Amino acid sequence: SPPPLDAGLPLGASAARGKKNFGASMSNVKVAVRVRPFNERERKLKTQCVVQMEGCDTRIVHPSNEKNEKKFTFDHSFWSADPADAHFVGQEDVFSALGEEVLANAFEGYNACIFAYGQTGSGKTHTMMGTADSPGVIPRLCNRIFARIAANMDSNLTFSVECSYYEIYNEKVHDLLGNPTVPLKVREHSVLGPYVENLKKMTVDSAETMGKIIEDGNKSRTTAATAMNDTSSRSHAVFVITLNQRFYDAATNSTGEKLSRLNLIDLAGSERQTKTKASGARLKEGANINKSLTTLGKVISALAEASSADPKKKKKTADFIPSRDSVLTW
Repeated sequence: SPPPLDAGLPLGASAARGKKNFGASMSNVKVAVRVRPFNERERKLKTQCVVQMEGCDTRIVHPSNEKNEKKFTFDHSFWSADPADAHFVGQEDVFSALGEEVLANAFEGYNACIFAYGQTGSGKTHTMMGTADSPGVIPRLCNRIFARIAANMDSNLTFSVECSYYEIYNEKVHDLLGNPTVPLKVREHSVLGPYVENLKKMTVDSAETMGKIIEDGNKSRTTAATAMNDTSSRSHAVFVITLNQRFYDAATNSTGEKLSRLNLIDLAGSERQTKTKASGARLKEGANINKSLTTLGKVISALAEASSADPKKKKKTADFIPSRDSVLTW
């Protein structure tokens, strides 16, 4: 069997609602797929890799019949299966392809979202968080934000950065920077939309401080061992960065601001009970994980269908988007 695929989709609050308002260099939604190296369990089983990548194309080839293949085309196909391979794609390459444009658009005042989706043990957390020696998308994005702020030479432009960090566990929200044992409620503002009530927000002035906040939050995140993953994430983790830019126009003696929000999400992996051997609490967690991921798929499909439909043929009633079927999509 092939190594699981890990997909990251950058794009955002505005993109998720079907608005075409990103910069010219970036489409609303991009989809990337990444193949990780075999783990120890797969090597012991002498697993054969049936995934091939070339450019943006990903092919799944039948192990006993190479002519029998399935071909898929994505915005990016990242070959990370073999570090010794000349085509190996590392963490910096992934960030350059997915994170740089998101960062640029955030400074233009646009909201954005990057999330990693895949089955359990496919390397989502490594792609999003990484390690101290090989940081992932989130710590690299934090570093680039403050590097860009430090490079600002305009005295009439000031910045402030806030962050919050929470997990969605068994369809309940828990604050990873506050009291993680008390579930929080999701409310909906008439203008700003959905928000988490009483979620702790922290003002941050450096990448080092933000890194420490992420590290502290990760310690409270719910993980457990399954037959497929010794450190399986049992919750969806959402790290939110709010970037506020305030500017002063001396010519008109007026002030203004641009506010953007980055939602950086490490989703829990989809599961099959026959593979994970889950039971009891682990089985309940897996069911809720699959429920929220299924809802996410339905929401994306509904939004894509609505945005691609002919406006002249659209129904008079608004298309139904099942976003409230799960806390994740609400």
